[in-house]
Amino acid sequence: MGRTRELLEEMLARNDVDKDHLVSIIFTATSDIHGAFPAAAAREMGFGDVPLMCAQELEISGGTPLCIRVLAHIDTPKSRAELRHVYLWGAKGLRDDLPG
Repeated sequence: MGRTRELLEEMLARNDVDKDHLVSIIFTATSDIHGAFPAAAAREMGFGDVPLMCAQELEISGGTPLCIRVLAHIDTPKSRAELRHVYLWGAKGLRDDLPG
């Protein structure tokens, strides 16, 4: 729950997004995560009126373990080039081709 909150808070802060900009959020988690649904952390943060969905990440040999991914759909005047992706902890190596 704490790492999901940390990821969401960093995503919102880095992109200057507030809750009212959120249209919906999709979470995926690797199969080794069993403690809670990632969406539960968002609900605790007050995103009760934002549609949330959880799914399981594909099990790929050599994939990043204990990984939660977030795809947030937002309403913003910013261009895609202005948005900043967030990779924390062991996920930092997933996409080195995107701006941080």
